[in-house]
Amino acid sequence: MSEPNPPRRPLATFLRPHAGSQADADAAPLAETSAPSADASQVTADDTAQALVDPVAEAAAMAGEVPVQASATISAQVPAAAAEPTLSQAEPVFLRGGGHRLRTPRWQWAMVAALSLLLLLQIALADRARLAADASTRPWVAGLCRVLRCDLPAWREPAAFTMISRDVRPMPQQAGALQVQASIRNDARWAQDWPVLRLSLSDADGRVIGSGVFEASDYLGAGARTAGLLEPGQSAQIAFQVKEPSASTVAFNFEFL
Repeated sequence: MSEPNPPRRPLATFLRPHAGSQADADAAPLAETSAPSADASQVTADDTAQALVDPVAEAAAMAGEVPVQASATISAQVPAAAAEPTLSQAEPVFLRGGGHRLRTPRWQWAMVAALSLLLLLQIALADRARLAADASTRPWVAGLCRVLRCDLPAWREPAAFTMISRDVRPMPQQAGALQVQASIRNDARWAQDWPVLRLSLSDADGRVIGSGVFEASDYLGAGARTAGLLEPGQSAQIAFQVKEPSASTVAFNFEFL
């Protein structure tokens, strides 16, 4: 008795695994394209999973079962360092601690110092009259004028003049006229111009009956222009005539202005 022929399998049964394999093969490039940032280790894992799935699908096709497609998906996780730029990469180059810093050349600092010194010298020369009138600033202003050959106003300190001797007496040849003679000395630290004198006349009761202010031209006469300055410690004699305001004049007083 002959054995019955086994039933023939449809052709679709033999083609189904190949279709699934082709679909998986087509899906693999798409997966690789959709995740371009995956590294070499992830691509190797996908290839291994695909190699394991294909034999299972072929065995199921031979048994007449519907193959179950298994897929291994490895999520590509971008490292935090690559996803977000660090502060040193995001900030501008000139703000980075290790960036190149421009340094000012030394000759520029020297030029700034020279210009500042020149400005101070110009201010001192323009205001030398006021600076020369101060005892604390006059020495260096005087030294500056000696170097630059500039004119410096004479020191003026009336309180530094000292009256060494004085005498007021009537003139015998002229009635109502008084002859004034005095000796003065400059006790200041610097040379001074000749002082301005104030002479006050008083009666027996101490009342001022007359006064007058006398410049250097009044008590030096024609020699006032060539008299120059009174150096420190230098003394000089002065003499001049005044009109007596009253016959009751008995006292006099000198002041330096």
